[in-house]
Amino acid sequence: MEEPIGVTEAAEVPKQRGEQLLEAAAWYAQERHWDVFPGTWLEPVGGTERCSCGDARCGAPGAHPTRADWAGQATGSAAAARRMWSRQPGSSVLLPAGRTFDALDVPETAGFLALARMERMELTLGPVTRTPDRRMLFLVLPGGAAKAPELVRQLGWDARAVGLVGRGEGEYVAGPPTRTADGVVQWARRPSRANMWLPEAEELISPLAYACAREAADARTRLS
Repeated sequence: MEEPIGVTEAAEVPKQRGEQLLEAAAWYAQERHWDVFPGTWLEPVGGTERCSCGDARCGAPGAHPTRADWAGQATGSAAAARRMWSRQPGSSVLLPAGRTFDALDVPETAGFLALARMERMELTLGPVTRTPDRRMLFLVLPGGAAKAPELVRQLGWDARAVGLVGRGEGEYVAGPPTRTADGVVQWARRPSRANMWLPEAEELISPLAYACAREAADARTRLS
């Protein structure tokens, strides 16, 4: 069983549900040394919820930057994070990729298949998120996103064709417990003392690519 990173009650991983986004953002900055920045949030409008950006056709309601210079807004200071979220406690928690981590983004079905295989192989794994739009993001060391397409090609597949996408420099991911129009971002594999050190993309790419290719083939079969 993984041991929680925190050694005191204040340092424990925030609960996925019911915990303030402010506390989650501060924890990521202080305990994981991840940069964070506040994004949009959901607002009730006419019996439904709409992104705070005001665009009725928003492509990522409740979970995108509020300003163009978001990369410069990101902070690794827990105190600064608390000040940011105190202004709008409902803001989504967004994490810039390409700094302390990259992410390998795969379809959820493939992600669970790969995760089970990796655990049987006893591979070193980092935290893994599960998004409401049925994707899973495996955190790896920076630079992994740029290497992923060629690594997948060497295995005989096309990364885009099988649904494996790298999230690196210039991109961001939503951190739990951010809530989008489709639901709440959760941990499939929570941050812990055991996964403080992230793996290289090369360590995970084979089981991820295999699972993605299998899922893509199954999807084609269902459509035929």
